Amino acid sequence: MAAKLRKGDKVIVLAGKDKGKTGSITSVDPKSGKAVVDGINISIRATRQSQESQGGRIPKAMPIDLSNLAIVDANGKATRVGFKIEGDKKVRFAKTTGDVIDA
Repeated sequence: MAAKLRKGDKVIVLAGKDKGKTGSITSVDPKSGKAVVDGINISIRATRQSQESQGGRIPKAMPIDLSNLAIVDANGKATRVGFKIEGDKKVRFAKTTGDVIDA
């Protein structure tokens, strides 16, 4: 199945503790249906000090379920993603505006 949300997409959080926040996707795991969004779903991880890095409490972005994310359209609002054939290519488009997301 084609991916509706991809790495680099600007998304908004629909549910959870970070509801309403926006960010861009840094990585997607299609098998588990989760994505890591920078600045969203931050958790504090304690790390031991090593030769090259300082130890302590380090904030880390944890994966968030894809169902809790929606892509942001040109107007800055959440939108669903649809697919259509343009020429001989299958492209994603925003359902609210009809704009093609990626060329």
